[in-house]
Amino acid sequence: MNGHPVLVATEYEDPTADLIIAELNRRRVPVLRFDPGRDFPNPAVLSARMGPEGWGGRLTVGERTADLEDVRALYHRRPSSYAPNGDDQAARFIAQENRRGLGGVLAALSGCLYLSHPQAIARAEYKPAQLAAAAREGLNVPATLITSDPAEAKSFAAEQPTIYKPLHAGAYDVEGEPAGIWAAPVDPGEIDDAVSRCAHLFQAQVPKTSDVRAVVVGEQVFCARITAPAGVVDWRAEYRNLSYEPIPCPDDVQRAILRFLAGFGLNFGAFDFALTADDAWWFLECNPNGQWAWLEETAGLPITSTIADLLENGENASD
Repeated sequence: MNGHPVLVATEYEDPTADLIIAELNRRRVPVLRFDPGRDFPNPAVLSARMGPEGWGGRLTVGERTADLEDVRALYHRRPSSYAPNGDDQAARFIAQENRRGLGGVLAALSGCLYLSHPQAIARAEYKPAQLAAAAREGLNVPATLITSDPAEAKSFAAEQPTIYKPLHAGAYDVEGEPAGIWAAPVDPGEIDDAVSRCAHLFQAQVPKTSDVRAVVVGEQVFCARITAPAGVVDWRAEYRNLSYEPIPCPDDVQRAILRFLAGFGLNFGAFDFALTADDAWWFLECNPNGQWAWLEETAGLPITSTIADLLENGENASD
């Protein structure tokens, strides 16, 4: 592959990554797309050697090859995990070797811009760390309790209107169908001993009038106000009944979220805020690899071109 390529690590079906790849192709920036967890060691082949300048060698996927020392950027979008291909000891060993071999090399490329670095993404996915960082940077953070004690949860929910939300938005099936676990109000009387089975996150319910998703690419911030029907707590449960409009980000909030991302070493973040009647912005969470593509058309935000700019101008772009 001639030139300085952009590596795009993502799952097979990812329409968001497709937008970025199409834009990079339009700009004639070479791209190598692959899914590390599924493509390696076949059809992807790694040959990496350590030299004075760091890792060199090649990553080949099918008929396309990227020279590792020339990679300008890695877009770590949503790749599959390095899952064992079987339940035996050998399968588990192979999966771990692949993760630490291919994954380790990709995380240690010299002069490569990461959007974002996979280890930084992994650190930032912990909600307790996010909430602490947001408070430290001066953002409004609702009172929050993480507990496995039912009595403590009941006491917290009795103090103010309270919602429950999962600590991780993983896959969950209900009667064989995929379902989301949305943030939802919880009454003290609903809390029982089941709380003792795992950690639970309870949070004071913000009396919001709307929500904002703030998408940060590098140092550029794009915000969309999201208005849901009255009484809806988690707008993700009502995608068909939402309205959108672009909204400016207050200077103090913008400075705070840029410091937040810098603290985690991230070049991207999708922040969710709740807005109250007095125009206060309340931090809810940051997804270090969150969705944004649907906002481009609905709110008129030029996110695709901004991400492509960042990847195109990666560290090795002009060598």
